[in-house]
Amino acid sequence: MLSVPDSACVGRLCPSPNYGGRVGRERPDSIILHYTGMADGAAALAWLCEPRSAVSCHYLVEEDGTIVQLVPETRRAWHAGRARWRGESDINSASIGVEIVNGGHDAGLPPFPEEQVGAVIALCRDLAARHSILPERVLAHSDVAPGRKLDPGELFPWGELHACGIGHWVPERAAEGPSLRSGDRGPGVAALQIALALYGYAIEPTGLFDDGTRIVVAAFQRHFRSSRVDGIADAGTVATLDDLLRALPGAGGRSISASLERLPIRV
Repeated sequence: MLSVPDSACVGRLCPSPNYGGRVGRERPDSIILHYTGMADGAAALAWLCEPRSAVSCHYLVEEDGTIVQLVPETRRAWHAGRARWRGESDINSASIGVEIVNGGHDAGLPPFPEEQVGAVIALCRDLAARHSILPERVLAHSDVAPGRKLDPGELFPWGELHACGIGHWVPERAAEGPSLRSGDRGPGVAALQIALALYGYAIEPTGLFDDGTRIVVAAFQRHFRSSRVDGIADAGTVATLDDLLRALPGAGGRSISASLERLPIRV
């Protein structure tokens, strides 16, 4: 039962009945950011607390920056659904879910107000500090459920969060060279798929740029290459992916970059 907030950032409590026990772990190691995709915060909050919805989250961030807690952090909220990251398929047990009030793609991707972004930053800082959550484990719903989900969307200010110490991110990097796209096949495609899988995305290195690969590339772009979200692995997309992999702590950047050198793209 939620009677006391877990975070000092919380403005009010609105307990949801939609939760269970974390499976196979005592504490979360990830934060998953969402947008609500509904008309307003009141509608989203009502749905997240409605038993028949079978959905919930730990925190909801209103447009004015008010943070509402719905589920205790010790419990498993139902926010990620069918999802996968770095081989983990029970993302709900591994994470804290943060819903951000925003109409989303169906509403034309409205901007996130400054007060709201500031509240998300403060909350994520608090969560990361208390649970020792690594920057690369602050993820978009679209990262863990590519194709099925698009939130929080390509207009979410990941760079601003990173500047405040939240999330793993690098600036988009321009590069010249050909692109990889649907229907392509060969070692270059396999290297791209391996690189995406090494970062964490659920993708198999088949060597064929199929629809699943296009969906994952678009999800990657939505988070890290937001100026181009088309599922085509152009040189800039690959260069940005390479920079991210090199920046991962202890990820063996040299060996990863060596695999990327097989791509028919100059990074």
